[in-house]
Amino acid sequence: MLSGGGEKEMEEEAECRAGWKDLPVELLLRIVSLVDDQRMVIVTSAVCTGWRDALGFGLTSLSLSWCKKNMNSLVQSLIPKFINLQVFSLRQSTPQLEDSGIETLANYCHDMKELDLSKSLRLTDKALYALGRGCPHLMKLNISGCSAFSDVALAYLSSCCRNLNILNLCGCLRAATDGALQAISCHCRGLQSLNLGWCENVSDRGVTSLAASCHDLRELDLCGCVLITDESVIALANSCPHLRSLDLYYCQNITDKAMYSLAESCMKKQSRFLKGKDFSSKNEGLMNLNISQCTALTAPAVQAVCNSFPVLHTCPEKHSLNISGCLNLTSVHCASILHAHRVCKTVVPKKRSLGEA
Repeated sequence: MLSGGGEKEMEEEAECRAGWKDLPVELLLRIVSLVDDQRMVIVTSAVCTGWRDALGFGLTSLSLSWCKKNMNSLVQSLIPKFINLQVFSLRQSTPQLEDSGIETLANYCHDMKELDLSKSLRLTDKALYALGRGCPHLMKLNISGCSAFSDVALAYLSSCCRNLNILNLCGCLRAATDGALQAISCHCRGLQSLNLGWCENVSDRGVTSLAASCHDLRELDLCGCVLITDESVIALANSCPHLRSLDLYYCQNITDKAMYSLAESCMKKQSRFLKGKDFSSKNEGLMNLNISQCTALTAPAVQAVCNSFPVLHTCPEKHSLNISGCLNLTSVHCASILHAHRVCKTVVPKKRSLGEA
């Protein structure tokens, strides 16, 4: 028989448990959102049916990037409980995710908007087809390093997910072709950011189609796209007035003609602003330009870009103008925070992995 004190302790413990169980949904979600370790979300959902239902209904963002093994099984078991997910990160250090996991995701999470599948080397076209059918509201997709995807599957995805505005295809050699880019430009006209790093099959045909349709393009990474020529840059300069970041690393077919086209595009925007035809042009222009290893460029052409876009050099710590590997550009001057050094810093580009955005 318990003493009076023992019975009181048991009652207090029961009340405490009931209190946690009856925690308001809004407060529970707020607490979970502040937890750094996303594994606690899964633990929390197993406390009781009330918490499981609350998290399943209210949780919209989740990351399983911490998972080092059995990620595919974990996705298949968790997704039916969290059907309202809108932001989901499945970035992997070692390939784990399989098509079956993505098919489960597509069957349940129809409101998905942001998805990171980078380095998912085991995924095939089945995954993209499933996403196209089940997640039509996708706005941000990272499939960098997913080398098994084909351009046909990517074109299909773009036809279904027409709200895509951020797309990372870095290292997707088979998927990122001119044909796929033409499909993307046709269906995803609101595209703002596109990473085509190391997609060696991309040529002017694909980039010019993007420029012709995606006029709101802000960021374009053509790093290592060795087939790109002046034609692409001229098309971007003429048709994409909101372009802020352009990476042309190792695009050695780029010449002065491309640089002068960028400079002229700025003058045209300023002219429209002064005439009152385009009030959005006042504070717009290139903020980042990487012409590292573009050895055909000369200092006067690059200087013309510098003079047209002074914002390029307002933050030298971020190396907003990268001219490393171009010894003939050492005389290029720019207005920067480092007033004692009127020459823009030259940096050696870091070797980026395929999973980096």
